[in-house]
Amino acid sequence: MAERLRRSSMLYAFLLICLLGLAGYWFLSSPAWQRPSAFEISQWIERLGVFGPFVIIFMMSLAVVASPIPSAPIALAAGAAFGQVAGAIYVAIGAETGALVAFAIARVLGKKTVDRLVGARAASGLLGSQNALTFTVFVSRLMPFISFDVMSYAAGLSQIHPWRFILATLAGILPASFVLAYLGAEAMSGGFGSARWVAIGLGLMTGVPVLIVALRHKSGALPLSPQLKDSE
Repeated sequence: MAERLRRSSMLYAFLLICLLGLAGYWFLSSPAWQRPSAFEISQWIERLGVFGPFVIIFMMSLAVVASPIPSAPIALAAGAAFGQVAGAIYVAIGAETGALVAFAIARVLGKKTVDRLVGARAASGLLGSQNALTFTVFVSRLMPFISFDVMSYAAGLSQIHPWRFILATLAGILPASFVLAYLGAEAMSGGFGSARWVAIGLGLMTGVPVLIVALRHKSGALPLSPQLKDSE
């Protein structure tokens, strides 16, 4: 019975990955993605009407599960198309959904499947108590230079409770979602010098946490995670 359930889970996961891959190919083949600027994506999304929010949610989910797809232009486009609040909500829902899909794939199918999807970067999962694992997931969501998908897969291989992963991920992605949606909305209105301020904002979001972690690591106060070590 257990073996049959596992085979069914593997089949459903395989079908889901195939569906996401086909949909991703369709999106990436569309004219809006030939020159993937936030403005062009937002224009394309606006033309979709009531389906626009669902497209944002789906594309964000796909960007989390399939790491080569960049998520920042999607988040900026959401803010440009729907405004700061609505755009941030759609981005957060999409990122949370994608993280849960990656978490479920790792939890159900195990390390061998994860290795095939993202290589050995997810290692053997995260270690520590439930509180430590929850804090690790939360902090990782605040740092753009830590791979979102790898952390989701690694969490799925760990012993963290799903509800802790859900809450930690949601709490961690909300700030970045609102910042990116805000920058996208301002770039669209020209209030902050458009793309120049967007680039500066994204640079600060990435650079400041990197500087803090690097300084702490140099002083021996904070060891690097496996994901950070791989990037060196």
